[in-house]
Amino acid sequence: MEQKIFLTPEELQQLKDIQEVGSNLVAQFGEYEYRIQLLQLQKTSLVEELDKLKTKEVEVGKILETKYGEGSINIDTGEFIKV
Repeated sequence: MEQKIFLTPEELQQLKDIQEVGSNLVAQFGEYEYRIQLLQLQKTSLVEELDKLKTKEVEVGKILETKYGEGSINIDTGEFIKV
């Protein structure tokens, strides 16, 4: 006949505490992974917007260079300075 052996209440509580901390860590890792995925989606969207901006910048630059030639523009006054 097997003899049943029971842990002390303190030992049992230690194991329960470890299990609870482990469960909390798993939940937190899940939450942080979720946030990471959201940030990656936002980053992808921002990169797409940056690509669009750069394309627009090149297009406008070509149009202005065709119209005015090479030079620089004072963005505050709108003055074109030919080189």
